[in-house]
Amino acid sequence: MASVEKFGKTMIGTLLSVSAPQVAEIIALAGFDWVLIDMEHSALSLESVQNAVQIMEGKIKTIVRVPLNDEVWIKRVLDTGCDGILVPMVNCADAARRVIEYSKYPTEGRRSVGLARAHKYGMTFKHYVENANRDLIIMIQCEHKDAVSNFDEILEVKGIDSVFIGPYDLSASMGLTGQLTHPEVAEAIRCVKDKCRKAGRPYGIFSMNTETMIAEIKEGCTFLLCGADVNFFINSLTDLVRKLKAQTVVT
Repeated sequence: MASVEKFGKTMIGTLLSVSAPQVAEIIALAGFDWVLIDMEHSALSLESVQNAVQIMEGKIKTIVRVPLNDEVWIKRVLDTGCDGILVPMVNCADAARRVIEYSKYPTEGRRSVGLARAHKYGMTFKHYVENANRDLIIMIQCEHKDAVSNFDEILEVKGIDSVFIGPYDLSASMGLTGQLTHPEVAEAIRCVKDKCRKAGRPYGIFSMNTETMIAEIKEGCTFLLCGADVNFFINSLTDLVRKLKAQTVVT
């Protein structure tokens, strides 16, 4: 695993789930450090993902959440030229090792080599292949009670750059869906954070509350995911309508 020092600060990011190119461009222009392009819980196609990566390249770190821990999906997503991937539901060390196996070129893994945008369709082939194993950001998601139970073994897997905590799915796996402040859920999250900090490993987490986000920065979160594109849009519109309608005089 990479150390926290590799990234140097809290990386402020948000989630992209809408395929409109304008949304990707606005996120890149807004000043975020990274973006999570979500293929797990959105209708984004692989083509949409590559378009978003092309729009944001050089402006913001592009991390794609693949639909599942699958060799073909990981290979095809990395070939878009993104800066890294996030793999969901990695609940044991064997699953973490599979992520590395699928993500790294030989001899560290078994990622296959093909003509792709990642190496500018062959124009930067040698440089990309020689440096991809070092430069790509490989993240795994800790979002199930089994991952918490197996976390010591997961942390020992070499090649993982960051652990991302999924609080909502974690709470659901504990039978406490959405109850993020429940003592059992809070303790599970705290346990993962403490182990990451003790090992000097970067971690990330999702939040939609500004006060919580500030607290996460102070605690040492490396990859802070601040809400999602659709939530920002919905919240802005509903807040505007609510405030204006409150001033409407019924005659």
